[in-house]
Amino acid sequence: MTYQVVCQETDLEPGEVEQVTINGMDLAIARDSDGSWHALSDLCTHGNVSLSDGDVEDGGIECWKHGSIFDLRTGKPRQLPAIHPVTVYALKLESGNVLVDTNSPLN
Repeated sequence: MTYQVVCQETDLEPGEVEQVTINGMDLAIARDSDGSWHALSDLCTHGNVSLSDGDVEDGGIECWKHGSIFDLRTGKPRQLPAIHPVTVYALKLESGNVLVDTNSPLN
């Protein structure tokens, strides 16, 4: 596994998300309402829009354009219109840094 720093733990409050680009990939780095951290592909599988512009709450991230909600842990859509999951990546916290391994999809 090759982890790379994408942001600092202090960059996001619970319920926030931001877009980062790493290895040419746009990722949504999300901090759920419970404080847990997640890394997933930033592109909605239904409408090809940025998930990092959506809302994060209760283990999901909502696509702002059509309302699909994706599970932050599995990437699976919880509701239509999306039917395909987004890719979820390994993430860890270390010394105040948020690190992601884009070589290790979790789904």
